[in-house]
Amino acid sequence: MFEFINADEDRGQVGIGTLIVFIAMVLVAAIAAGVLINTAGFLQSQAEATGQESTDLVSERIDVTSEVGIVGNNSTGELKSIKISVSGAAGSDQIDLSETTIQAVGPNGQANLVFTDEPANSSSTGEIGNASHLNASTFAVQNTDGEFQSAGDAVLDRNTDFTIVINPAGEPFGNATNSDIYDSGSGTFTYAHNTSSLVAFGESDTSSLEIVSPASATTSLELTSPDLYSEDGEAVRL
Repeated sequence: MFEFINADEDRGQVGIGTLIVFIAMVLVAAIAAGVLINTAGFLQSQAEATGQESTDLVSERIDVTSEVGIVGNNSTGELKSIKISVSGAAGSDQIDLSETTIQAVGPNGQANLVFTDEPANSSSTGEIGNASHLNASTFAVQNTDGEFQSAGDAVLDRNTDFTIVINPAGEPFGNATNSDIYDSGSGTFTYAHNTSSLVAFGESDTSSLEIVSPASATTSLELTSPDLYSEDGEAVRL
């Protein structure tokens, strides 16, 4: 009355199909897990890099403590030196000023100023006499004793302050080019504040500066010269 069918082969085929599906699911899960792990690792690396950049921006920020100009010629109303005193911000690490740049916009255009420890005549390091010896688009660094620093010594830390020195005759502050600042034919420097054909940064002039540390932390400042100078050699607040 009842018919018994032994379908062993059919049951085997069903078992193999289930196994194949199971293996496929395991493979898909493994691939998905690998993708998730790789994505998580990438996001972690990106977050660490972003955090490090943020830390560097804080730890390498430069504070400006004073901005003064030294009058070269009160008759023509021109400076012979621009001096910017700087220190490391609270909690900052060591900052190499020789790797720092200054993005400047002045009366005669704009330029990126870079560190130098050589005068415009390219003589030996450390022989800068004063700001008027500096080429255009450069700056030098003095310590608290007024000594010009070489690249290895111009490093800000918690206990050391420095003064950034700029030639107010050089572009973009004045109109003097490098060939104007040093005459290789005569072997002499030209002091723009005493030269009628050249113009240096002076009375009523303004300039915008951004001091950019090696980690790209930026300090902005404005230089605004007084409308009138009283005497040669005086220091005026900018």
